[in-house]
Amino acid sequence: MKISVLTAVHSGARPFLASAYASLAAQHLPEGWEWEWCVQEDGDTVDSASVLPTPLDPRIHIAAARGGGPAVTRTMALARSTGSLIRVLDADDELTAGALARDIEVLTSHQEIGWTTCRVVDLLPDGSTVGFEGDPAPGVIAQGEVLTHWREHRRPQVHPATLCARRDLVMALGGWLAIPASEDTGLLTALSVIAPGWFHPETGLRYRKHPGQTTNDPAHKEGAEWSARMRMIQDRADALRNVMHLNADRMEP
Repeated sequence: MKISVLTAVHSGARPFLASAYASLAAQHLPEGWEWEWCVQEDGDTVDSASVLPTPLDPRIHIAAARGGGPAVTRTMALARSTGSLIRVLDADDELTAGALARDIEVLTSHQEIGWTTCRVVDLLPDGSTVGFEGDPAPGVIAQGEVLTHWREHRRPQVHPATLCARRDLVMALGGWLAIPASEDTGLLTALSVIAPGWFHPETGLRYRKHPGQTTNDPAHKEGAEWSARMRMIQDRADALRNVMHLNADRMEP
């Protein structure tokens, strides 16, 4: 059995890719499980292999495609994945010990759960970490709860950079929402409409903060692009919810 770790990488995050790999290589999986790392380059000049240890780990699969931004790049990685579970790992982030094993344990033990997320700490340039308050209760996140939180607060209830999901659900949604940013929030919110999730209270990701992050772009948090992205995230989730309710009503005797 296999879990596919998907990483989109652009030139700005390339210097951190070796640290992401080290955190992945240190994972211990349950018996019978293995991981593959689908590294997808955003454009053909990234050269990810040059910053990774040689010889290249045979579990790493690197490919490039025309530059299209994070949503397109992640979805191209999804197309190459072969695992039944999908775990995202941004090129500049790091997994913590046990992160993948916890995801696998929940998704193999609870067939009704479609996806998982976990606690995050920010990894600062000096190597220190900063945590946050406001995480949901450990365990099940009810179907639709993430959308409700989004509608009220215009921010995700849990961190989308920690998402692990069943591959068939991600494929059914067409991968990541085709917007310039917040595409991971769009996928998480849509997944929450079609299946309940799970929150791990253990820290599973160190989220690196650095000047080259796309989230530092002024358009990320305000302006016309931001408004359109926010509208698209909610409209797709609302449309999914409405279709599901309509189909449920049709099936009633």
